[in-house]
Amino acid sequence: MDKTTKITSYKDLIVWQKSIDFVSYIYGITSQFPSAEKFNLTSQINRAVISIPVNIAEGFGRESSKNYIQFLKISRGSLYEVDTLFIISKNLEYITTEVYSQTTLFINEISKLLNGLIKSIQNKIIN
Repeated sequence: MDKTTKITSYKDLIVWQKSIDFVSYIYGITSQFPSAEKFNLTSQINRAVISIPVNIAEGFGRESSKNYIQFLKISRGSLYEVDTLFIISKNLEYITTEVYSQTTLFINEISKLLNGLIKSIQNKIIN
């Protein structure tokens, strides 16, 4: 999608698309966590990662840009929550350093996209 393409749905947003891919990636990893973590770390990670695209979509449907920004910030907070939970997972040796590195690449990319979208909307409010 180039810059001249009109965004008509949250599904058109690259950040939403990438975060959907991130959910699938994370679910694949957490499915391999110890069963003792099913209702603890695994559940918390899965809830946090789902929150990323869900809040992007919910914010898109809001009437005001300020509300939309707030939902994007919630999404960003959930992204950082996943990062923290994966640091814990690495320290507990539930994931390898390589898996953590790949996760960090996803997190950095989605973070940059979210920050760019937030700034773009803030600039439209100012101008």
